Amino acid sequence: MTTDITARRRTTALVGTGTLLRLGARRDRIMLPIWLYVLVALAVGTAFSFKGLYPTVASRIAFAVEVGGNGGLKALTGPTFDLTSIGGLTAWRVGASAAVLVGLMNVFTVVRHTRAEEQDGRLELIGAGVVGRHAPLAAAVGLAVITDLLIGAVIAIGLVAIGQPAAGSIALGAELAAVGAAFAGIAAVAAQVTESSRAANGIASAVLGAAYLFRAIGDSATTSGLSWLSWLSPIGWGQRVRPFAGERWWVLALPIGAAALTVWLAGALVARRDLGAGLLPARPGRADARGLATPLALAWRLQRGALLAWLIAFAVLGVALGGIAQDMAGLVNTSSQLHSIIAELGGVNGIVDEFLAAMLGLLGLVAAVFTVQAVLRLRTEETAQRAEPVLATRTSRVAYAASHLTIAVVGGAALLAVGGATMGLADGLRTGNLRTELPSLLASALAQVPAAWVLAGVALALFGLLPRIAVAGWAALVVCLLLGELGPTLHVPQWAMDVSPFTHVPKLPGGQFTGTPIGWLLVVSVVLAVAGLIGFRRRDIG
Repeated sequence: MTTDITARRRTTALVGTGTLLRLGARRDRIMLPIWLYVLVALAVGTAFSFKGLYPTVASRIAFAVEVGGNGGLKALTGPTFDLTSIGGLTAWRVGASAAVLVGLMNVFTVVRHTRAEEQDGRLELIGAGVVGRHAPLAAAVGLAVITDLLIGAVIAIGLVAIGQPAAGSIALGAELAAVGAAFAGIAAVAAQVTESSRAANGIASAVLGAAYLFRAIGDSATTSGLSWLSWLSPIGWGQRVRPFAGERWWVLALPIGAAALTVWLAGALVARRDLGAGLLPARPGRADARGLATPLALAWRLQRGALLAWLIAFAVLGVALGGIAQDMAGLVNTSSQLHSIIAELGGVNGIVDEFLAAMLGLLGLVAAVFTVQAVLRLRTEETAQRAEPVLATRTSRVAYAASHLTIAVVGGAALLAVGGATMGLADGLRTGNLRTELPSLLASALAQVPAAWVLAGVALALFGLLPRIAVAGWAALVVCLLLGELGPTLHVPQWAMDVSPFTHVPKLPGGQFTGTPIGWLLVVSVVLAVAGLIGFRRRDIG
């Protein structure tokens, strides 16, 4: 009798899961396919490019010898199990980066359909119907896991289609799907801990960052003393499935088991807390509003935590990239075609300069992620009905929107300044030429700022003129990312490459600085920003 009652309670708690799953799929019908396309293009496009770069076994052996002793590259990409095959090269190159991307996708998806819905009050309305207590959580995790499985399957099919072994292709797809499921469970637990969706995203993203750091330290360790750290990371678990290098299928049990355990824990926590509350109580604010007298002060209070986290990440990334720059000369010499690809990505006067220019271009794209995020915080505040009380005061709409734009503009420049300075510091200390490298790379990084500002302008224009599709600002960023990372490799036509503002940025260091494209990028960003401010001033709120 007791068993039957328990079973009925569990069934009742999941009532409505299917309906909520279909609703979530409909709401994410744009973003999830974009994630799918990006991850599949990354894996399959990398394999396709390696076929051209290293067509012979001898060239791949030379590459493997060069990479094998490079601890910096292992920290960035992961262990080198077998680089003598195209599939093994692909798994080594995309394993860590694709795992981070699929982890972020799962974190954002689960938090969006759980804590964000609860925070905005929509989950309470849904719960008033025939919906079980665990149904929203089950639907969110189910949507994320189904997307993971779809991504893994399409990656496997794509790799097989270009001639890679089926077992390794399936292993790589399964690796990414399992790692994604593990972070879906971590996000589900994070959503129960705090009352804010931003804090939940922050907690889960911090776990993802720690997982990447543990893997990087463990994989780059020259002795076995720290190599065990890789086994503390879901990303490290995924890479140790060893696609195309003697697959170890049993390792998949680790991320899958972690996913099952964390989802069970999240379900147990849901049943033990009030709707709208978190396990950690919200910290009380000040009794007065000192320091919040202006819209800019409010925007700074809302965004300072995220900006600080971004600054730390850029400092770490700059040091890592600057520290391995001098190792690139020997690596690139293993393939003349790789030399030409790096040259297309940036720089013309030396292999190291070409690598640094390419990495600074990547930093520019990452900085644009922050600028878009900071601008679209306006839409979040509006849909959560927190903008109306502010605008009911003497605060003008233009001042309110411009305050968040200021955080985006100044913050994006600060991120690139920190990234360029730390990259120059690491490279300069290694070469003994700090006095030259630090200012050179700092200036080269700041040259990327206008392109990042253009994407901030696009996001603000969409917010002001077409608020219902403001999320398309992320789509513009994804297009720039794909063009920058895959365009030169796939020989995309120049007119298509010109769509990205980063195409027009001078490729520094090593290239020639020209002020004309910088000026035009600044003009475009100003025009877009002004259009967005005018549109926001004239349209209805909400």
